[in-house]
Amino acid sequence: MSQVRPFHRDDRDQLTELVNAHAAAVVPGVSVSVNTVLSSLERQPEEFVTDPWVAERVTLVAELRRQLVAAAHLLRYRSDAEVGADLRNAGEIAWFLWHPPASFRPGTDKAADLLMAACLAQLARWQVRLRYASGDLPAPVVYGLPRNWPHVRSVYERAGFRHTGSTEVILLAQVSELPRLEPRPGVTVERTVGECGTRLTACEAGQPVGFVEVDTSLARPERQARAAGLADVGNLHVDPARHGAGWEQRLLGHAADWLRLSGVDRLLAYEPADDHTRLATLRTAGFRELTRTDRGWEHRPRRGSGQMPGRYRSG
Repeated sequence: MSQVRPFHRDDRDQLTELVNAHAAAVVPGVSVSVNTVLSSLERQPEEFVTDPWVAERVTLVAELRRQLVAAAHLLRYRSDAEVGADLRNAGEIAWFLWHPPASFRPGTDKAADLLMAACLAQLARWQVRLRYASGDLPAPVVYGLPRNWPHVRSVYERAGFRHTGSTEVILLAQVSELPRLEPRPGVTVERTVGECGTRLTACEAGQPVGFVEVDTSLARPERQARAAGLADVGNLHVDPARHGAGWEQRLLGHAADWLRLSGVDRLLAYEPADDHTRLATLRTAGFRELTRTDRGWEHRPRRGSGQMPGRYRSG
């Protein structure tokens, strides 16, 4: 027998295990603390634009033989003019997680479908204008719907959610494998505070050529239990007139030198799947593809599919 109910604080350890199991399938060596998970159910301070627009938050879990096997976190956005048009009076499944069936844990697929029915029922009770879904966990680099979660994708698609947005490639490089820093006459590098981390700007003859920003704060100790040694590329920009001259490689070499001094040994990057030039540049520099993630899911059930929100019960 399975049942769906609201999240209780006593569920915190099992929920954190479920979150970490999904995060680890996307980024190697990443896990989050119980405190991180609990805090994210109340607010997401890093989403400083959209989080203030949230009017209600609901977390539901599915139990099977007293074990938590699935969970979902839902948001309802306000309907006033301050809220962006795309999210105004919208509801969202911020994330939906479940353990695939196993010999020691059969029947979890039915529990997952039961939980999805409860999510659709909640969205119906909210009477939202639009219904979105995602997989944005409170862990570094886990957003959209990663390709590593086919079991989650199948539940979304059975429920009538369709991918309507973009696809991004998540890449990872060992800092030791990034281009080595080679001094060049007339080239200097300035280190300043950037929009998305520490900015390293390359200048030739006193004129800026390009910059790279690296964020080394992904593993803040009060939030992440295990993400040390991890950073990401916040921005990588080169003057269009200098493209093809190897400046991206030089900037990444300067970033690698700074990251080694910071004790960082892995660097992440994200690019649109259709930006083949930038992807080729990163691969040449030593990045490898971790996964692809599909952003933007909307509830668009096929006509006559019967995928309508309704009541849910255990069974």
